[in-house]
Amino acid sequence: MNKVAVLSAGSWGTTMAMVLADAGNTVTLHARRSEIADAINTRHENPAYLPGITLPAAIRATTDPADALNGAQHVIVSIPAQTLRTNLTAWAPLIPADAVVVSLMKGIETHTGLRMSQVIVEAVGIPAERVAVLSGPNLAREIAARQPAASVIACPDETAAKTLQAVCLTPYFRPYTDTDVIGCELGGTVKNVIALAVGLATGLGLGDNARAVLITRGLAETARLGTALGAEPLTFAGLSGVGDLQATCSSPLSRNRTFGEHLGRGLTVAEATTATGQTAEGVKSSQAILDLARAHGVEMPITEVVVGVINDQLTVQDAASRLLARAPKPERYQS
Repeated sequence: MNKVAVLSAGSWGTTMAMVLADAGNTVTLHARRSEIADAINTRHENPAYLPGITLPAAIRATTDPADALNGAQHVIVSIPAQTLRTNLTAWAPLIPADAVVVSLMKGIETHTGLRMSQVIVEAVGIPAERVAVLSGPNLAREIAARQPAASVIACPDETAAKTLQAVCLTPYFRPYTDTDVIGCELGGTVKNVIALAVGLATGLGLGDNARAVLITRGLAETARLGTALGAEPLTFAGLSGVGDLQATCSSPLSRNRTFGEHLGRGLTVAEATTATGQTAEGVKSSQAILDLARAHGVEMPITEVVVGVINDQLTVQDAASRLLARAPKPERYQS
């Protein structure tokens, strides 16, 4: 039986703790707030993030990161992307020397342009072969209800990826393995920005044709950036590419799509943040993604529009026209 630490107890972290417990592991879940830890331990529920979902009794919650990490063979990290470095720097001395660290985050660090796996390598001081990412069409609420889902576990060490595959395999959660960490991370990261654009279009009253265009062209710009950074192009045709993009852009459970809808209906960024209630990673990562694209000479017109709206450089009305206003080009072109 494997011992797994999950940091921390948001909706996705709690859901993965449930998956891991259902897969037969010993799971300790780190929660920042004592009332959440107490509710998980006594009522087997996380009322703040997954109300109404009964969690396995095998999950133990704690507010002490040292307690959570003690003896862990696998460390699953699910915290907001922009606080990752600070938190992991504090936790690094507590992480067991041979543990594999798994990133559930889908973002780009704003001031460095680094992917989350790269931040983990730097903050914890471990080789890339001990860092994996999990990405795919993973809407937490559906998985918490034990509805069927699949994902990709990517790690440079294929053996480590296969070990993790066995650690989180359940009848309702099917993980696949890959070694293309760059592609899996970028697919999961950029899709949040495209979902913001789709939500914006939806909030503005645009129809299914417009949404299909944004999803399709959003995938194209994701693949252009990924290829420029060394990803395998076929990765974007898989679960961590088009699969994650489709789920995030289509579901009302998606935070980023919901955030975009709020913007499209006239809310400010601050108002949309309050209305959404949870972190929409695409909001903070969009500028970093655009900066990364510009540094590599990659055109990302949808991302540019999203950044313009978030930074108050474009009105939502201007955004509506620019999202679909592009000079005619061949459908397949390289930038």
